[in-house]
Amino acid sequence: MAQTEQFAARAGSRTSPVDSVVARMRSYRSDWPATDGVAVFNRVYLAVTEEIGRRIGSGGFPDRRAAVTLDVLFARRYLTAVETVAQGRRAPACWRPLFQYRRHPGVRPVQFALAGINAHIGHDLALAVVDTSRALDCEPADLEGEFERVGDILTLLEERIREDLMPGPDLLELADPLTHLLGSWSLDRARDGAWSAARLLWGVREFPGLAEEFTERLDTGVGLVGRCLLTPLP
Repeated sequence: MAQTEQFAARAGSRTSPVDSVVARMRSYRSDWPATDGVAVFNRVYLAVTEEIGRRIGSGGFPDRRAAVTLDVLFARRYLTAVETVAQGRRAPACWRPLFQYRRHPGVRPVQFALAGINAHIGHDLALAVVDTSRALDCEPADLEGEFERVGDILTLLEERIREDLMPGPDLLELADPLTHLLGSWSLDRARDGAWSAARLLWGVREFPGLAEEFTERLDTGVGLVGRCLLTPLP
């Protein structure tokens, strides 16, 4: 049995694998200073994952097994990127800008947070849907309800990020170009793109060369958007 299939079998148990993901994210808080760009994203994503875990525990997801599998396989792509960089290797192109600019003094916390969300939604979510479909032996269409519920939580948190991390009126000169920059990115559009990419990847799964080429181009394109979001400001 493949690793993802073994995980899917455990996802239906009473002890949620989401807890282990949360524990790993919490451990990063002691490893990085609060101003580190990856730490900023990690705090945001930890809040997302904790909220999803609470809703799974309270029955907020009708298909608990699918929700747990999607959430954890999704999170593992971020965790793998962190481990890859920690080992001195290059992260996927979608994550590279965040790790490269993580200590840049001209990049604001809200930029770090949204650049991380861009990488994770724009690239990782599509691949996680495919991973989950394989693990559960189902079609992406069977996961659409859980996909939408996770996306709704992300949308609410994106709004909170913009409210909490945007500069106040005393930094109006900074906020003007920052507002313009961040207004060019939309989580809803990123979610729609991720769903379309997942369906496309599933459709070409019997053509590994084509699937690999599309995945590489998706990775690169999302990385370019992330680099724009991390444009240093005066």
